[in-house]
Amino acid sequence: MSYRYNKRNFNYKKDKYKKDEGMTVTVRQIKNKDGTTTSDVNGALRVLKKKLMKDGFFQELRERGHFVSRGEKRRKAKAAGRRRHLKKIEKRKLELGY
Repeated sequence: MSYRYNKRNFNYKKDKYKKDEGMTVTVRQIKNKDGTTTSDVNGALRVLKKKLMKDGFFQELRERGHFVSRGEKRRKAKAAGRRRHLKKIEKRKLELGY
């Protein structure tokens, strides 16, 4: 028994199930009790916003809104690190009790 591929139909799945590039969200079709179908656009928008927030899109827009000097970036990064450290210490105090 030989294992040969049919060369004509070998790549048919690649064309049929081509994956979209970039950020995509599908809009669900909901059937109502009276039989009509409606699109859940608000749900799709909520999912899209959540994905964009997780990706850091809105934060990058805020950062690109105006010029920030190198020194200011350093100061902000240092302050953020300090906040993270103090938060970690506070959590440790609550867990261990001192």
